Amino acid sequence: MPENNTVKFGRFVISHPWLIILASILLVVATTFGARFLEIKTDYRVFFAEDNPQLIAFENIQNTYDKADNAMFVITPKEGSVFDRETLKSIHWLTEQAWQIPYTTRVDSITNYQHTWVTPEDEDYMLVGALLCIPDKSSNFDSECEHESVTEQMIDDLSDAEIKRLQDIVLHEPQLLNRVINPDSSVTAVNVTVQLPQDPDLEGIEGKAWKEKKTEILTAVTKVSEHVQDLQTQLMERNPNLEVRLTGVVMMNNTFAETGKNDMMTLTPIMLFLVIPLALYFMIRSISGTVASVVIIIFSIMGALGGAGWLGIAMTAPMFSVPTVVATMAVADSVHLLVTFLQGMRHGMSKQDAMVESIRINMMPIFLTSITTVIGFMTMNFSEVPPLRDMGNTVAVGVTLAFIFSVTFLPAMMMLLPVKVSDKKSKGHHWMDSFADFVVNKRKILLPVMAVVSIAIIAAIPKNELNDEFVKYFDESIDFRVDSDYTAENLTGLYTAFYSIDTKTGSGIHEPEFMAMLQDFVEYAEQQPEVLHVQSYTDVMKRLNKSMNGDREECYALPKPSLEEGCNAVLLEDGEVAELGTLIRELTAQYTLIYETSLPRGLSINNQVNSDKSATRIQLALENLSSVQVLNLEDRFSNWFKQNAPAMEISGSSPAIMFAHIGQNNIYSMLKGTAWALVLISLLLIFALRSLKLGMLSLIPNIVPMAVAFGIWGIFQGQIGMGLSVVTGMTLGIVVDDTVHFMSKYLRARREKGLDKEAAVKYAFHTVGMALTVTTIVLVLGFLVLGMSHYVMNSHMGILTAITLAVALIIDFLLLPPLLMLGSKKLKDKVAN
Repeated sequence: MPENNTVKFGRFVISHPWLIILASILLVVATTFGARFLEIKTDYRVFFAEDNPQLIAFENIQNTYDKADNAMFVITPKEGSVFDRETLKSIHWLTEQAWQIPYTTRVDSITNYQHTWVTPEDEDYMLVGALLCIPDKSSNFDSECEHESVTEQMIDDLSDAEIKRLQDIVLHEPQLLNRVINPDSSVTAVNVTVQLPQDPDLEGIEGKAWKEKKTEILTAVTKVSEHVQDLQTQLMERNPNLEVRLTGVVMMNNTFAETGKNDMMTLTPIMLFLVIPLALYFMIRSISGTVASVVIIIFSIMGALGGAGWLGIAMTAPMFSVPTVVATMAVADSVHLLVTFLQGMRHGMSKQDAMVESIRINMMPIFLTSITTVIGFMTMNFSEVPPLRDMGNTVAVGVTLAFIFSVTFLPAMMMLLPVKVSDKKSKGHHWMDSFADFVVNKRKILLPVMAVVSIAIIAAIPKNELNDEFVKYFDESIDFRVDSDYTAENLTGLYTAFYSIDTKTGSGIHEPEFMAMLQDFVEYAEQQPEVLHVQSYTDVMKRLNKSMNGDREECYALPKPSLEEGCNAVLLEDGEVAELGTLIRELTAQYTLIYETSLPRGLSINNQVNSDKSATRIQLALENLSSVQVLNLEDRFSNWFKQNAPAMEISGSSPAIMFAHIGQNNIYSMLKGTAWALVLISLLLIFALRSLKLGMLSLIPNIVPMAVAFGIWGIFQGQIGMGLSVVTGMTLGIVVDDTVHFMSKYLRARREKGLDKEAAVKYAFHTVGMALTVTTIVLVLGFLVLGMSHYVMNSHMGILTAITLAVALIIDFLLLPPLLMLGSKKLKDKVAN
């Protein structure tokens, strides 16, 4: 607003402090009231928009087959092997107890694995039952074992030879090896598949039932996780020889929420009650100013979270960092007003006149810095990740409120609070004046040196790799991360890939050509170094064929008709004319029917085959891979299917594939958003500074800090993931703050005071240098506190942002002044209206 109106506004604020304070409190209450709508969402699916193609593909696979959301107990005997009687009894106990976990649909372990075998008396009669029920071939077989539940007594009664035989069967079973047990029998798993309630279930539900169902959806992950953790504790107490680790998608979901809540409960208090108060008081030496600033920060946080509630935004892992980010951002406006206000009082002005003058001088640059910061965070709406968009919008609300409270509530509070200032010139301002003399005197050296150093560091940007690993979203202090890494190294991986292969024909999976193609893909996938395990229905069919041929090892193969004796489920007589495909199709259909009807409740084949047998799902367990590696593997599989199964309908997806795609797409989306923000902010600065030349010149100190920061990151870290992809957008608005404040003071000296370029630079350092230093220190400390987060996405974002802001201050102090003095000509003396 014009400065005469700014003065009127300032006079009104200091003349009606109680009215301003009351209005501010009402605004806080109105916005904060929306916090009652906030919900904590723990499902990793919140990271994907509803129209995300990989999410759609994954949901289609999930809806066609059994759900793949799981919690996995990873069990390691401290002494002995998995095939110790006490360990087997513990695994059996856990397998039975796991059915009590809420929303459980399936439990898989070595003790309930449904094996097939033939009776000693009749090798044409196949049985399906729990692995521990398998009798020795020399013993008489009790047919009740086919459907009998395993008991601990049965395990105790097993002889050493029978245990050894069971071990041999397990270690040679492709469905188990490297999936629920490792080759040396030192680690095993109990995998619990759950079907969590989701939002679509709310359709058609109203009133109290709607609220109850909504609560059930929001608390489902917590319920499952608590039950799983309780069973973990019970199992280790029951058998102290066992180490039990937890991984799986459900545990990942829970860790997202727990890590975020832990950050909010620890990092935010550190910011509010330690870092910010100490830094502010140390820099401005004013208790009342520090107290008022902290109150504004609290108001801004409350309003931002309340605004998120009004906007229907849910609390997700990135959203838990909002209080820390808003607290950091809200400091800047207060500091500039307070520093100028205290300087005025130090120079003999009354409290009222000093505050009005501070508002007059700082209103335009504070408004500009606030709006550019809001624009920076609003660029996060270009993000492919809904929680990052939500975070950007919520912080934008907080920054807006911080501006409003800084120019209203802060002046009003300072009029009511006692303010003491020293008549002596502070050491900080004395140091800043000396530093200004150094910059002016050494400008001819500083310009080339800063340019060369900046270019040299920026040259390291290509060392950064656009990459991500979603397991590494958590640091190594988090149990889930440690347990997942252990599982990947010793058993199987959390990373998976699911492929649904649809023949588009009922019972089409029984066609011999299809089964052969499926087996070819399995063999191709097993050759890939990233693949730990492949689960396919061909393994089931080969085992069924083996069982129907007297359990002979050489018959572990897909069935096929032949004219010769051997492993042939269909024997053709010499000269017989028949459609071989029809025979095989009928045979495999019979195998599937026998097997399916023999399985107990909860262990159907729907995890691999759809209802009309037109499609089958292959599940691949992968090593912990980066997004680049996941996408590379996906491309290889896609090319294989195009070449070998062009007529089939192939759908592939998984959480690993989804995160890999969104991580890459998000980076390019945010670069686009940053470019738009840069254009918009540049136009604003040209208009505000009323100078095309200075507006264009401001691009240098606005862009270089981000480029230098990413160069530093490339030197020391070298990987840019989802969290860092938003740093350019969110820091752009913040970096502009320093430039706007310095250039506005420089122009005021040139236009109002008629100073030459050297004196104008010294004036800018004197009036705003200390405030910029204070705000940068607080901002850097604030984002470094965020860097303490155990959620790596937030941690890396905080660290890189802190680096960017520190570099921005250096650039504005050592590069911008020489540029201004190099390119400036004498301006006409005039007072801005």
